[in-house]
Amino acid sequence: MPLVPDDLRYTKDHEWLRLDDDRAVVGITDYAQIELTDVVYVELPSVKSEFSAGEEFAIIESVKAASELYAPVSGVVVRVNKKLEDRPELINEDPYGEGWIGVIEVKKKSEYEELLTPEQYRELTAE
Repeated sequence: MPLVPDDLRYTKDHEWLRLDDDRAVVGITDYAQIELTDVVYVELPSVKSEFSAGEEFAIIESVKAASELYAPVSGVVVRVNKKLEDRPELINEDPYGEGWIGVIEVKKKSEYEELLTPEQYRELTAE
């Protein structure tokens, strides 16, 4: 059973978001990393790049497939996890910790409220 922390919000595309004031840390869920299997490469977004919610934000390649990661909220990328350039497997090992992808300065906090709650995400992944 995939891990679904209670302090995060989720997307239907299996991204997670941890909001801290006006900034949000973004990554992929445990469910997503299990489905992808071994992650071998991550194309990180550029710092200072701006995204609208739902736009392609990064690409994650595994031995199985390449998958787009979509921005869960609108904003500007203020930080990326450079460790993933040398150690993409951190996404498999610790998707909610060391395997985070980027930090977005959130433009519309209302978009956060529209994301799935942990309960809703558990229901989605149970199907």
